[in-house]
Amino acid sequence: MTSPSAVDDEARLLDGLRAGDEAAFRELVTAHGPMLMRLAMMHVPSRAVAEEVVQETWLAVLSGIDRFEGRSSLRTWLTSILLNTARTRGERERRTLPFSLLRRRGEEGRDEPAVPPARFQGRRGEQPGQWARPPLEWGPPEDWLEAEATRGVLLKAIASLAPRQRAVIALRDISGWSPEEVRNALDVSETNQRVLLHRARSKVRAELEKHFEAVKDGS
Repeated sequence: MTSPSAVDDEARLLDGLRAGDEAAFRELVTAHGPMLMRLAMMHVPSRAVAEEVVQETWLAVLSGIDRFEGRSSLRTWLTSILLNTARTRGERERRTLPFSLLRRRGEEGRDEPAVPPARFQGRRGEQPGQWARPPLEWGPPEDWLEAEATRGVLLKAIASLAPRQRAVIALRDISGWSPEEVRNALDVSETNQRVLLHRARSKVRAELEKHFEAVKDGS
């Protein structure tokens, strides 16, 4: 739940933005600019395009601030504009992240198993339904996230997801948003958000596991 002080701060900021106060706009950019840039980078093919998407977002915010009714938080509203702008920009330029070109429009992985069935023992196995090939032990996350190569695999795996999966995992696991904030920003149900997040995390984990297995085999 948003604290009273946070509500007061947002009301003050909104008053400043509506009054054309440059200091209020700088405060907004400082508070949310890095987050918007990270999200944009996951939806467009280059940093240059991401920067343009963020700039377009800020222009949309300035032109639309008087119409903002406060039904959601300011951060949620900003993110909705950013995501819509990024998707529109990608369609207009007909440029998307490479793996997205292989996906059908509207595909969100709803019919895919979270883990490939081949990873489990069949009815003729010694322990039917149990792991045939269990997940690799990675060690503490703080250790493997320090590796530049691992971060690259992680970001590439997120970039390869279907758009809504990508948005959900970016907001939840990278930006630290709550489920309610994500639902409001993306206009999805609680059930749909859980499914999207579960699918996204499963796919990203699978790619990281491949990476660590390759590192282990090469060591």
